[in-house]
Amino acid sequence: MRIGSLRRTEMVYGYAFILPIVLGFALFLLGPIVYAFIMSFSNWSLMNNLEFVGADNYTRALTEDPVLWTTLRNTLYFSAGMVPINIVAALLLALLLRRKLPGIGLFRTAIFTPVVVSFVVWSIVWKFIFATDGGLVNLLVRQFGGTDIPWLYSMTWTMPVVILVSALKNVGMNMVIFLGALQTVPTSYYEAAKIDGASPWKAFRSITLPLISPAIFLTTIITIIGSLKVFGQVYVMTQGGPGTSTYVMVYYIYRLAFRSFEFGYASTIAFILFFIILLLTIVQWQLRRKWVHYEQ
Repeated sequence: MRIGSLRRTEMVYGYAFILPIVLGFALFLLGPIVYAFIMSFSNWSLMNNLEFVGADNYTRALTEDPVLWTTLRNTLYFSAGMVPINIVAALLLALLLRRKLPGIGLFRTAIFTPVVVSFVVWSIVWKFIFATDGGLVNLLVRQFGGTDIPWLYSMTWTMPVVILVSALKNVGMNMVIFLGALQTVPTSYYEAAKIDGASPWKAFRSITLPLISPAIFLTTIITIIGSLKVFGQVYVMTQGGPGTSTYVMVYYIYRLAFRSFEFGYASTIAFILFFIILLLTIVQWQLRRKWVHYEQ
């Protein structure tokens, strides 16, 4: 009886400790998600009552909304550019900074610092750097005999600039993950490869990449999900322009909800983005078996 009473007491205390986080999750995360999903089947704005329209919003999005396809194309373009740049740059920096050299901690800190800087501040700084008149980049262009380039007002250059700024912002986080993974690779493997006459490139390809593939898999998933949710730098630097050249999914959702007050249709686009992210994550999870290697 005493053991049973102690177990019940432990259960009560256990549930009491997890109750705040469960309530917080239900009230501030799960509840809004469920409400947004219900709202995606409605036609609701601040000016009228909630009116259910069934799947009309999804039909409109998939068949009658050309802006959606433009934003989806722009979002995929952004992801296709940002993810490889970020992953490759983070891996190269991790390889360079894993050595124990004097002052190496300062360099690691400098590269990681942008991660803790807010997207708004980061984007404002880079907006001035890429300004057409007086921007640092155009000053350098003029020094080499070129003419000013309207980086943030050009259909050709605006998205590459946003991609570059975004890749530099988060490269420090992936670098830290890669540094941790590289430190787990046994040095004896490299010593054996050197004795066998393997070149540094072959050792990297045959030893380093397979052993850090779980870290590459993790950073790839995180970076892809983050790239599909890009918003802050687009809002601050371009406002979706010029035209709709930098309209991305989350920016389009913001415009629908807080400029046009189409909360129902905005919720529909949000869940379309959710299903796209979910599908891509499932595909990556299935493909991991072919290239992710776990050390036994």
